[in-house]
Amino acid sequence: MKKIPFFKMQGAGNDFVVIDDVPGLDLPAFTQKVCDRHMGIGADGVLVLEESKKADYRMRIINADGSEAEMCGNGARCMAVYIRQKFAVVPEEFGMETLAGVIRARVEEDTASVRLSDPRDYRPDLEIKIGGNVVVGHFINTGVPHTVIFVQGLQEFDVGGLGRIVRQHHLFAPKGTNVNFVEKVRDGVVALRTYERGVEAETLACGTGSVASALIGYLQGQKKIEPTDGASIRVVTKSGEVLEVSFDLDLDDKGRPAITNVWLKGSGKVICKGEYYY
Repeated sequence: MKKIPFFKMQGAGNDFVVIDDVPGLDLPAFTQKVCDRHMGIGADGVLVLEESKKADYRMRIINADGSEAEMCGNGARCMAVYIRQKFAVVPEEFGMETLAGVIRARVEEDTASVRLSDPRDYRPDLEIKIGGNVVVGHFINTGVPHTVIFVQGLQEFDVGGLGRIVRQHHLFAPKGTNVNFVEKVRDGVVALRTYERGVEAETLACGTGSVASALIGYLQGQKKIEPTDGASIRVVTKSGEVLEVSFDLDLDDKGRPAITNVWLKGSGKVICKGEYYY
């Protein structure tokens, strides 16, 4: 039996078990056990802090089903706060290597801002055929693939039912997609519920989904796309926490949106710490 030190953390209700690298540990098997909400600690995933040759630190993200994710915005904020608490001296801004690239982080107490990799593969107005019906979705990759669907009556919407179908739709093969259901609250504010790939259920929040929803909400709300610096959208998550997304917008040589300097700001809070007997 191994005793593995851990922190339990949450960002906007997205919860994680955070550990340092354990040589030889079977991460998929470990994660499936530790994330079980009855037989383990319970979490949406495991975050692993490792050494990096490309940045100050390396973060690995293992989903509750044992699959490895390229990026997680809420997880990145939790890891940034964990790093700040773990090490006596940390730069004001530091880099974390992920499968989606190196992201930057700033921490102030239990609030963190993380700069994500530039989004790509924006595909608006996709017709998603489900049986005899068509659902319109907008796709973008914010480190991981996301589809945004605008709805009315968000709080009563069947996120699990439709989310499960769209997540596996052939349009997004072979990796599938996260599915975000979004409703406009007022100018500059959207509400969000997300069905997460890898968790295979709705979660209380999704960081990269919040970014995807903010970006597409902004683009779809503009009559004419024009370059702007420091655009900002607030996203109300299912947990009730409001995340802040800011970004710069330009146009490429073909007149398509080119989004850079994307920052996500929100909490990264420690719930408890201890030893897990594995």
